Amino acid sequence: MKAMVMQSTGVDNLRLVDRPDPRPGAGEVLVRLRAASLNFRDVLALKGGYGSRQKQADLVPLSDGAGEVVETGPGSNRFKVGDRVVNSFFPGWLAGPPDERFLQEDLGGMSDGVACELRVFSQDALLPIPADMSFVQAATLPCAAVTAWNAVRAHGQAGPEHVVLTQGSGGVALFALQFARAAGAGVIALSSSAERLERLRGLGAMHGINYREDADWGKTARQVTRGRGVDIVVETAGAQTLKQSIRATRLGGLIAMIGMVSGPTAEVNLPLVAMGSLRIHGIAVGSREHLEQVLAACARHRIAPVVDRVLPLADLAEAVRCVAAGAQFGKVCVEI
Repeated sequence: MKAMVMQSTGVDNLRLVDRPDPRPGAGEVLVRLRAASLNFRDVLALKGGYGSRQKQADLVPLSDGAGEVVETGPGSNRFKVGDRVVNSFFPGWLAGPPDERFLQEDLGGMSDGVACELRVFSQDALLPIPADMSFVQAATLPCAAVTAWNAVRAHGQAGPEHVVLTQGSGGVALFALQFARAAGAGVIALSSSAERLERLRGLGAMHGINYREDADWGKTARQVTRGRGVDIVVETAGAQTLKQSIRATRLGGLIAMIGMVSGPTAEVNLPLVAMGSLRIHGIAVGSREHLEQVLAACARHRIAPVVDRVLPLADLAEAVRCVAAGAQFGKVCVEI
C-alpha cells in the first residue's frame, strides 16, 4: 500500500512510500481509506510540537479518515465487507468522561494516522457513514466536528435562549456555528474580512465582527447582546483572543477552550473570571459517543460540512501549508 510518512519532523520531510498491506487481527477490521481531513493539530504534530506525546519520526500523519471495510478479523461482527465507515479520534474512548487510559492513543500523533491507503482499526473505533454523506464529508468529522459538538452541545447545551460566539472560519468554528444554529441559538461570528463575514452570515450567523478592524470586539459582542454578554465562546485562537473572550462572556457563561492558533500562553485577569463566575472548560475532542451524536445531528438537520478544497494524498504537504497559513474557509481534505 501507499502511505504518506513523516520521516523526521517537518512538513518538508513527508514522503509517499510503499508499505506492506496490513491484516486485521481479532476484533479488528481492515479499511481501505478513501479520504482524510486536516486539523491544526496536524500542523503541530508535523513540527514535533507534542514532544514526548507523539512519534517524532516515521509517523503516518492525520487523525480523521473515512473509507470502506475490505476485510474483517476473527470475532469482528460490527461491520461487514463493503460497509462505509469513519473512525473516531481516540480509538479507546467510547463514551463517558475523559480518562487518561482512553487518551493514551490518538491517531496521527502517538499512533500512525490515516494518510495511507489501508489501515487496521479496532471495530469499536468505527461508526457507519450515512448513505447520503460522502467519504470526504465524513472525514471532516472526527476531530473538528466532535470538538465543536462537545463545546456547543455536550457542555454548552446551547438552545434557543443562548448566543454563541465563534472565532474565524476553520473547521471547528464552522461546525460550532452550524450546530448552534441547528439548536436554535444565535451566533456572533468573528472573522478577518468582509467577504468571510458575509459567508458566515450565509451559514446562519446573526452578526459578524471584523476583529482586525475592531480590536475591542469583546465589548462589541456585549453591545450586540444588549450588555448581557454571550453565553458560550468557542475559543479556538488562544493567547491573543482570551482577554476579549472573557470580556464578551456573560455572568456565569462558558468559554470552551479549544485552540492555540495564536499561541499557547496568555495572561488572565483572574478577578474578571472569579467575579464573572465564568467557566473556562478545556475541550479535548471527544468520544465515539460524541461522534455518533454528530452523525445523527448532521443527518437530522441536513448539516453539510464546509469543505474548502480537496487535494490528492501526494499533495499532503501543500494541504498542510494551507492549514498552517489559515487560508481556508472550512476543511482541507485529501482524497486517497
